Amino acid sequence: MVELDHRFETGKDTDYNWGAILDLDRIIPCVEGGKVLERETDEKAKAEIKVKMGAMSMTFRGTVEIAERDDAAHSALFEVRSKDVGGQGYANADVRVTVDDGGGALNTKATIAGKAASMGEGIVQTVLDALIKDFTTKLARI
Repeated sequence: MVELDHRFETGKDTDYNWGAILDLDRIIPCVEGGKVLERETDEKAKAEIKVKMGAMSMTFRGTVEIAERDDAAHSALFEVRSKDVGGQGYANADVRVTVDDGGGALNTKATIAGKAASMGEGIVQTVLDALIKDFTTKLARI
């Protein structure tokens, strides 16, 4: 398992930030290579992400779900469950997002198996870190 913490700045107020992160149609495309395939409910969507790790490119398909939501604390837990379309691997993550005036924080706990994991923990962590930093940059623009 890889665990990463990131702070992000949006320059927007808490209510705006809270509404933005709860909108799966807006935040899933903020992940590089991410897109919504089908909306199941307001809290759950089928999604796809294309990830490049070194010379390898992989496509993961699965679900993104708001598993917990605390409106008073402006905190939500997103469960991401996905399988490698071209192999036996998977990439799962629990992402806790907390927002406030001006931005927020993400705590990501990811478990990866298969081809992606075979690249080594250092590469996996570097790729995840870059994906999350890119996500937070795009999140600031929505």
